[in-house]
Amino acid sequence: MPEPTPERFRRAVSRYATGIAIVTTVADGIDHAMTANSFTSVSLDPLLALVCVERESRFHTAVTSSDTWAVSFLARGAEATARWFATRGRPLEGQFADHPSHRAANGCLLLDHSLAGLELVTQQLIPAGDHDIVLGAVTAIHDPAPPTPGHADPGAEPTVYFASRFRRLA
Repeated sequence: MPEPTPERFRRAVSRYATGIAIVTTVADGIDHAMTANSFTSVSLDPLLALVCVERESRFHTAVTSSDTWAVSFLARGAEATARWFATRGRPLEGQFADHPSHRAANGCLLLDHSLAGLELVTQQLIPAGDHDIVLGAVTAIHDPAPPTPGHADPGAEPTVYFASRFRRLA
């Protein structure tokens, strides 16, 4: 059996289908965002979720200097949005111009037309290799069922990532 390498690991974990989310925060009055497929729910009592953030990213600096963040779960057809917020070095000013959003109660942006959204407050940062696990307590849930303005149809399908490509559910 060949030794584990980053390339083999990346190829292997790409075979695990994930949803795609946009995670946002505000630091020093500036909105920051990143695309994540490393988001997961953790606990129902208390309500906890996590996202893994690369330590070298500017989003890491922003989310660790703020104690609040938000997550928007992308509906099918949002691949361009996912790619945009995954683009390193994109300008911060105007980055939401083509991606309608609204302010959540915690001050972070939630994307319009998302399947659902969460507001969170950071509970713990856990070092994990070249990333930190940002563990957050859920403070608000933006559930579009029944349908509400600014949210996708609750029967809509998610944006799914599998084998390094965006996919559709069959």
